[in-house]
Amino acid sequence: MLALIVLQTAACKKDFTEPSKVPVEDALTTQRGLTGLAVGLQRAYTLQRAASLYNVVTTDGFVTNQLNIINQGNTAEYQLYLGGGSVDGTNTILANIWTNSHKIIFDADNVLNNAPALPDKNYVSGLIAYASIFKALAIGNLSMFWEQIPDTLGANVNFVSSEEGFKRAIAALDIALAAVNADTISAQFKANVPAGIDFVNTLHALKARYALNIGQWQLALNEANAVDLTKKSTFNFDAVILNPIWETATSTNNVYQPIDSTMGLPQALEPSLSDKRVAFYQTVNPTSAQRFRINGFAAASSSAWPLYLPGEMRLIKAEAYARMNQIPDAVVWINSVRTKTPAGDPFGVGADQPPYAGSVSQGAVLTEIYKQRAIELYMSGLRLADQRRFERPASERKRTWMPYPFVERDNNPNTPNDPPN
Repeated sequence: MLALIVLQTAACKKDFTEPSKVPVEDALTTQRGLTGLAVGLQRAYTLQRAASLYNVVTTDGFVTNQLNIINQGNTAEYQLYLGGGSVDGTNTILANIWTNSHKIIFDADNVLNNAPALPDKNYVSGLIAYASIFKALAIGNLSMFWEQIPDTLGANVNFVSSEEGFKRAIAALDIALAAVNADTISAQFKANVPAGIDFVNTLHALKARYALNIGQWQLALNEANAVDLTKKSTFNFDAVILNPIWETATSTNNVYQPIDSTMGLPQALEPSLSDKRVAFYQTVNPTSAQRFRINGFAAASSSAWPLYLPGEMRLIKAEAYARMNQIPDAVVWINSVRTKTPAGDPFGVGADQPPYAGSVSQGAVLTEIYKQRAIELYMSGLRLADQRRFERPASERKRTWMPYPFVERDNNPNTPNDPPN
């Protein structure tokens, strides 16, 4: 069945059918067929260099100064490293995010529209949760990088704001949460999909993330509070399906590596060298021309990649409290990250630093939260959206929004003008 449900390259008109294959509708009426289609979502999101995971981390890493180019012959990566006008609609990394995201939304909708007809409602809730996670990630990624995103799938579609995109990602997560609250996900479903994802915690975590990006502070706080901070939720890799960052960058040392121990932050925000998160995310070889090397979640071919970190949820709570001017509560959650040891974190991400001792003005506390997010969530793909939300100086990034890929512009007259560099 998986062979029948082949991921196709996204067409400019967002038409994802292929006449030479068995019609996808034939696989949408059975539990097995819908499960195969759902599993394909994770494959599209994580498999190799063309997948969303690699391209999201890479785009965000370069334009926010987290990464250093090693080989300028990697044209798309080099364009992002240069930033500004060097990044245009020809960039294949951006095109991959764009087309993969729309393909994922298309296939997720097929699962979501057809799963409710199945008789086993506990299995159905698993399908809905799984597909909704990838649909939300796809919409969220588009909304993080582009000022406007397509309103729907199809030819010559109109565009809506990135804020509306985040709202639609939240709406997809709400549908999934309603489904799993009504019918517990069956053990059979969990056994039929790749292990690693904690469905309910991930739904709440993503909802908290996207609520934060549209300024819904209380909603973000509520959803972060619903996440069990002792649990992991990961994309798992093995000897056959390799971690895509490791496969392309870590293992070859021919594409990119960390910029240095500053993590791309300005001097006033640089991590202390005693901050144990620096060593978690980077290794250092003092005798090598490329002194800093990728570690952390791309240290090995089988390194699991988190869908979210417990530290992200802690810092969402801190930011939500700070935005609502509840500063003492914000400082409590800042300190829960600053003082957390590697042993106190499910992933081993711990700063082991003293508590915050700076100003307790709202502005100063928000700056500290941004700093902690930049270190805690290094190479997570989230920093560009953070920089816009915290109104960081434009000098700290190489672009604020991405240009629209030519695969869209050449075929959709409604494509907006590219944003300024």
